[in-house]
Amino acid sequence: MANVALLALPSSFYGTEVAKEAELAAGILLDQGQTHSVETPYGSVTFTVYGTPKPKRPAILTYHDVGLNYKSCFQPLFQFGDMQEIIQNFVRVHVDAPGMEEGAPVFPLGYQYPSLDQLADMIPCILQYLNFSTIIGVGVGAGAYILSRYALTHPDTVEGLVLINIDPNAKGWMDWAAHKLTGLTSSIPEMILGHLFSQEELSGNSELIQKYRNIITHAPNLENIELYWNSYNNRRDLNLERGGAVTLKCPVMLVVGDQAPHEDAVVECNSKLDPTQTSFLKMADSGGQPQLTQPGKLTEAFKYFLQGMGYMASSCMTRLSRSRTASLTSAASIDGNRSRSRTLSQSSESGTLPSGPPEKRARQGTVFLDVLTTCVPCFSLWRTLKFWDFFPPV
Repeated sequence: MANVALLALPSSFYGTEVAKEAELAAGILLDQGQTHSVETPYGSVTFTVYGTPKPKRPAILTYHDVGLNYKSCFQPLFQFGDMQEIIQNFVRVHVDAPGMEEGAPVFPLGYQYPSLDQLADMIPCILQYLNFSTIIGVGVGAGAYILSRYALTHPDTVEGLVLINIDPNAKGWMDWAAHKLTGLTSSIPEMILGHLFSQEELSGNSELIQKYRNIITHAPNLENIELYWNSYNNRRDLNLERGGAVTLKCPVMLVVGDQAPHEDAVVECNSKLDPTQTSFLKMADSGGQPQLTQPGKLTEAFKYFLQGMGYMASSCMTRLSRSRTASLTSAASIDGNRSRSRTLSQSSESGTLPSGPPEKRARQGTVFLDVLTTCVPCFSLWRTLKFWDFFPPV
């Protein structure tokens, strides 16, 4: 038998190895996300944290739409390859509305589900629990409304908002009557699908539609989803007013898909916000859920938005740069012309780009790109993006 010499190692070596293993285990845990629940005056709320807080940087806090949870609403976006540069620079907090988290028990009969205003009032409890001071909110549909309501009541804690498919208005009598009539002939899952996707998408019945129809129809917590749906339909008007006392004071990026169910509502919301603080992006070929259908394009827009806020200044925008030539040459295509005619802003209804120097056109006009078909920009963001470079001076 061969002699084996045992090497005596100092005790500090073993301490270092244990520390490394603990650090590795912690990193794996953070990559998988840490789920927490916190009690609030309106019930318990569950949220999942990814990453570690970065010095002098806000957390990215997401809030999902009706019929979804944070995974089904945001996973395709945050797992997209180009998004990794963003998530390495920010800690993320994904909030699930009460009863929407995976494995959530069904609420008892007669349970009083929180209103959207009360759901917004739960957010301070989350931030206090995590000891986070500021956020950049990313919300879709009902989640966009909740984050907007929170920003109105806690403006000092919100550095920016990305609002997808937001409807800031309460339902009017006509909307209420139409909703009631639809409820007589359609099931709750079908009504929610009509809220999430365009009729064109639903008629096409793509793999995406089949997937989400199956998710919602066979959801074990469908009763809870209906309660969230009812709260959304009973929302109050945000009463936003451009130049008035009630307005979003942080930079805002409004996003809506071409022919999305909430296109008109998002356009109206844009008209009520400070134009120097607001970017409006209408995304071509993205349908009702841009974060699901066009995560790459939305990631590029989000990077520009963050750069406009002073973050990630060294980030490379290769995708949009590569699309410059394609954007200029795509005007001749039939689809391109159709998209442009649908997405003209009020400042370019004549169908021509504004004349004058690039800076003037950046303030006045509408930029048409394959990536972002309509932009009504926040000027500080435009100053960073220089989107006018996509159109040479005339």
